[in-house]
Amino acid sequence: MLGYLYAFNREGPLQRLFWTFAGGWPGIGLLIQRMTAGVLLLYCTAGILSQTSQFSAVEPAMIGAVAGVLLLVGLWTPLVGTLIAVVETWNVLTHSTSPIISVTLAILGATLAMIGPGAWSVDARLYGRKHINTP
Repeated sequence: MLGYLYAFNREGPLQRLFWTFAGGWPGIGLLIQRMTAGVLLLYCTAGILSQTSQFSAVEPAMIGAVAGVLLLVGLWTPLVGTLIAVVETWNVLTHSTSPIISVTLAILGATLAMIGPGAWSVDARLYGRKHINTP
């Protein structure tokens, strides 16, 4: 009992944000959402890098690529989701092309920042609740 209380009191920074890391069907849904956003970010980055070499266009794309990789593994999900929401909102406001992909990514990033990474993520392994058995 004391070991469990000790583990409970030594919460990590992400554990304070999320009471649980969703498992089961909700966890699978979060995994699919993270994979969709991560792959879409990497796909958009590849398209931008193949079209232009201007630094002003490449910089947000590279931020998106790093964020996409972090989402794929589920590391620092609340921070990455917030970053994606901000960068994609900025893309919608500053670019005159079709904003549907940027709006979708902004929404996915914001929801991931609010809901969390789910049980199948590096965040859950690093910051999830741990039960310590004392002899």
